[in-house]
Amino acid sequence: MIIHKYVKIAKLASLFLISLWLQAAVHTNALIHEPSPYLQQHAHNPVNWYPWGKKALEKAKKEHKLIFLSIGYSTCHWCHVMEEESFTDKRVAALLNRAFVSIKVDREQYPQIDKKYQRIYRAVHGKRGGWPLSVFLTPQMELLDIRTYVPKEEGYGSEGLLKLLPKLAVLHSDPQALQAQLVQVQQRMKQHSDMKHVQHKEGIEKAFLSSVTSSFDAQNGGFGTHPKFPEASKLETLMTLYRLDHNATAWKMTEKTLDAMAKGGVYDQIGGGFFRYTLDAAWQTPHFEKMLYTNAEIIRVYTKAYLLSGKADYRRIVNESIAAMQRHFGYKGLFFSAADADSNGEEGGYYLENYGEIRAALLGKGWQPESIDDNLAYYGIEEDGNIDGELSLPHITSAAKPPRAKAFKVYIASLRKRRTFPFVDRKINTAWNAMMIDALFVASRMDRRYLAEAETSLDALWRRMYRKGVLYHQVLPDGIPKQKGLLEDYAFLTKAYLGAYERTYKKVYLDRAVRLASEALKRFYQRGVWYLDSEGIARADFDDRYYTSPLSVLLHSLLTLSEVGGKVQGYDLVQKSVSVAVKPSESPALVSLLMRLTRGDVLVHADKVRLLEAQLQIDHIRYPFILSQPEESSEYLACTRTSCFAHAASIEALIMKIDAYKDAEPQGAYRWQK
Repeated sequence: MIIHKYVKIAKLASLFLISLWLQAAVHTNALIHEPSPYLQQHAHNPVNWYPWGKKALEKAKKEHKLIFLSIGYSTCHWCHVMEEESFTDKRVAALLNRAFVSIKVDREQYPQIDKKYQRIYRAVHGKRGGWPLSVFLTPQMELLDIRTYVPKEEGYGSEGLLKLLPKLAVLHSDPQALQAQLVQVQQRMKQHSDMKHVQHKEGIEKAFLSSVTSSFDAQNGGFGTHPKFPEASKLETLMTLYRLDHNATAWKMTEKTLDAMAKGGVYDQIGGGFFRYTLDAAWQTPHFEKMLYTNAEIIRVYTKAYLLSGKADYRRIVNESIAAMQRHFGYKGLFFSAADADSNGEEGGYYLENYGEIRAALLGKGWQPESIDDNLAYYGIEEDGNIDGELSLPHITSAAKPPRAKAFKVYIASLRKRRTFPFVDRKINTAWNAMMIDALFVASRMDRRYLAEAETSLDALWRRMYRKGVLYHQVLPDGIPKQKGLLEDYAFLTKAYLGAYERTYKKVYLDRAVRLASEALKRFYQRGVWYLDSEGIARADFDDRYYTSPLSVLLHSLLTLSEVGGKVQGYDLVQKSVSVAVKPSESPALVSLLMRLTRGDVLVHADKVRLLEAQLQIDHIRYPFILSQPEESSEYLACTRTSCFAHAASIEALIMKIDAYKDAEPQGAYRWQK
């Protein structure tokens, strides 16, 4: 009887597992074979999703169906919301499957497609978009409608998918109404097309500083109101202005912003690393996803700010952020892409603390009540919570650190070990890894231990992603890369190799930078236009909003290579490429590039041993556009592109001559010559 009982239980368990499998198998779409973690998240939706490609686009034409293009990524909170709310709903799925060909795009896999439609969203609505991005197109890829998050039912200022989808389907069956809609969309795009043309260099520094100053939040630091992003490229360019002209306003904005972020909720005070942005102006309420690119770029900024100011907090932020990336994103010397905002279905759950539980636990460990209360107050952990009901996100509330603050932080960190860390997107993205590796090379100016780590990671990235003369875009840890590299991959990896060369003067690094830059020219520069991909899907631009423009990064590298002996066309091509429409405040890296063209680089030469010995002093030269390259010489030399203007037996003496040369030079007096 006992045997029969367990056999019966086993059969029931088997039936239960089979039923679960059948339930999942009922809804399996074409995304099931895709490697992207984001696309896999939608593989069992009842929506008949297709991956981006000719098959889906041709299907729409053949069946005369509209196209629903949905763009997002695996760690996007509102993408999860839209999926759970709408794409698992059978009514929404039926509407989409009947009248649309639905295409899912991982914006990290195809940043060029995302860029194209984010640009269109801005042209239509006069403001930036975001994710998820919901694009409705005719079978001929003409734009009918474009939105971000769309709820299932009416709400959030939107009519909802259950109403919108039938309306668009009816529109598609009425040629006159359809044409009217297409014309209306085009008119809206013209209405919001307000980019100002800035012809080359004149006045761009002043325009940049004026625009940035007008948007600066003097109370909280940062720019604009909310949502508020770290905007690393903008801060780096402000520091460049400060170093060039001793501009106190530029430094004040930089320092205020870095101090505020270092204390705020946008920084993970316990585990290190920055969240992508905050929902409020005071940096207290973040959107909890952590992106590799956000941290890579802000690590560079804090390192440079530390070298300028010597502030210990900036050094701490750099060390903690690097440790956080290595701990949660690190993989065999490389780095994964991002960590989700949600943990066990709760946004920010991994990072939030309960006042009462902490107080009771520490009392039980023998802490004095006054010490507990001082530390709770210092870390902003409130009795009534500060972010979600009774829960609090740690942030720094005072300049005076209480006794036992370090032990308190260690205890909070121990609480997190009991929780589930958010989902990590394990894609190894070439561009983002190159950003992080470059950040390590920059951080090695502050702490030499990062140099070996950076070189190890750079070698690992090259071996993994550059195969048989081809650079690839991304890959999963156990996969083989198949998608060929994009402009951003070439741009950021070239930059990382130039950073490696600048720290070591190893010829292999310069050679690889030359190779990558030459390949980028062949692949992405077509008939005088730069593209994000070799298929010409989207033009490259200079927008630094989410991370620094790959085009700006590559042009900076081309300029450098034209100076340090790389056999790549540089200066003339850069000059041609920057004569485009820009808003200076949105294109800080381009502003920095134009300042380089106006002011000119200074090259420091000496033999390799002397240069390596003098790195610390060279790193602290105030003039920002300094390059260095070994050259057989018994002295140190300082040169412009066309001639040398100073020599000295010691690096200290040479630096004094560089400072005097630049201080005596009228602003803009030195311009590059062919």
